[in-house]
Parts: sequence; C-alpha cells; structure tokens
Amino acid sequence: MSNPKRSFDGLKEGETFEATLVENLTRTQIVQYAAGSGDFNPIHHDETFATKIAGYPSVFAHGMLTMGLLGRLITDWLGDGVLGSYGVRFVRQVWPGDTLRGRGVVKRLEPQGRHGLVEIEVVATNQKGDPVVTGSATALLPRREAGSI
Repeated sequence: MSNPKRSFDGLKEGETFEATLVENLTRTQIVQYAAGSGDFNPIHHDETFATKIAGYPSVFAHGMLTMGLLGRLITDWLGDGVLGSYGVRFVRQVWPGDTLRGRGVVKRLEPQGRHGLVEIEVVATNQKGDPVVTGSATALLPRREAGSI
C-alpha cells in the first residue's frame, strides 16, 4: 500500500525539491553497496585493478548506487509506493570523496480522476556542479481537492 507524502493537488509545474544525497562518499560505502548488490566488479573496490589494469584514476561508485540515492530523493519528496517509472542516464563517474546533490523538478501534471500523474525530471550533481546522473520519473498521487474523489 502506498504512503504518499504529498497530494497531487498540492504540486505545481516547475516545483523543485533538492537534497544532499551523500557527503564525502567513502570507499567503505562503495564496498557496502557492492555487498548489498552482489556486484563485486573490481573497478569498484580494487585500486590496483582500477588504476593499473582498467586505466581509471581510482575506484569509483556503481552507477546503480547513484541511481538509488537519486531515487530516494523522489520518495523522500513524494512518498513511498507512488513511483510508476524511473529511468536514468549515467553521465559521469562518481569517485570516493564526492558529495552529491539531487534535484527533482515537476515537469507535467495530469489529473486522472481520483489520482494525478506527475512527471519529474531529476539530476544528481557532484560538488563541482557537474551532472553525474540525469533522468526522469513518473508518480501517481492521490487527489485531495473537494470533488476530485
């Protein structure tokens, strides 16, 4: 059962929500994600492999870790159980020490009887302001205005 934090009628096109996703991402957090996801690709935890064999400057975070952090932004904003779709594009690597901020913007609102469809654009940026993940999501929220139920 869903647990929305917001009603459809309380949102406006152009409304934004921003939050810090992670401050100073640690290697330990990256390895913890590897354990939770089962993705032990050595580019994410083995410095020698990442630098000497794969040619990266260091190990880096899993793209899905960043996607998950950005997804949490949406559920923190709109509530649990309301996401209909969520997709992202991985733009840049996320390195140990990075601080990530997330931003969601309401792009379109479509009333649908007792509910409303919300289209959202999302982006995660690093401490330099560079996008690391971009994407979009839809959510179905209850309507609360008189006559909408």
